[in-house]
Amino acid sequence: MSWKFELIGKRPKMNKPIFIEGLPGIGNVGKVAVDFIVDKTKAKKLYEVSSYSMPHSVFVNEEHLVEMPSIEIHYARHRGQDILFLTGDVQPIDEVTCHEFCEQLLDILESYACKDIVTTGGIGLQEAPKSPKVYVTGNSKSAVQRFTEGTDATDRIYGVVGPIVGVTGLLLGLAGKRKIPAAAILAETLGHPMYLGMKGAREILKILNAKLSLKLDLNELDKEIKEIESEVLKKTKELGQVSKDTAMKKLAKYGKDVTYIG
Repeated sequence: MSWKFELIGKRPKMNKPIFIEGLPGIGNVGKVAVDFIVDKTKAKKLYEVSSYSMPHSVFVNEEHLVEMPSIEIHYARHRGQDILFLTGDVQPIDEVTCHEFCEQLLDILESYACKDIVTTGGIGLQEAPKSPKVYVTGNSKSAVQRFTEGTDATDRIYGVVGPIVGVTGLLLGLAGKRKIPAAAILAETLGHPMYLGMKGAREILKILNAKLSLKLDLNELDKEIKEIESEVLKKTKELGQVSKDTAMKKLAKYGKDVTYIG
């Protein structure tokens, strides 16, 4: 096994949990959105993930000491429903390790009888959108409809974007092979490595908040922008770039106009 998922404490009993992924990507819109939910639901760390397939880097924290990049699974029971969250500083660095990561992750989700998977990410544009559009795709029409019905999101994504790179996309396809419904919620953002797509993150949060009945106060997101910037930008804009550079090289063969998603 190239990835180690270390259980922290006792394994909790869950009733068909929902799983939400929010790893770094373009604009970090998915990461910002999911980190916000983790904080507001007071989710607890359930697994720490480690591997030699993580970027060969460390970052310097505010105490002037080094820290390893992390990937973690968190758990919360919120408003009567069990939710698992995947968050972290980086993604797997190449195709093989990404496949291995997703397969091992799905093994864990199946062991908890996970009923739904939701991944989140950004659609990189050449200019920052004033009102980001949100697109939904997935491994079944019913999984997609769940997050488009009654929202401003659209499922008309074919021809708009290129490949969905990394865990955000691959998890959908591999989950489909296991008959687990999975959908990706993707928000437009500026495709620049130093841009933090807060507007896109907010649009994703609006949909998750409504469709999963989270009842979170999204106005608090605006108040926490400075805190989020200091945390997210420092970690993912430096270490996450290692993963994104690899993905961008893989996409180069598709041409300059292809939109990168992740």
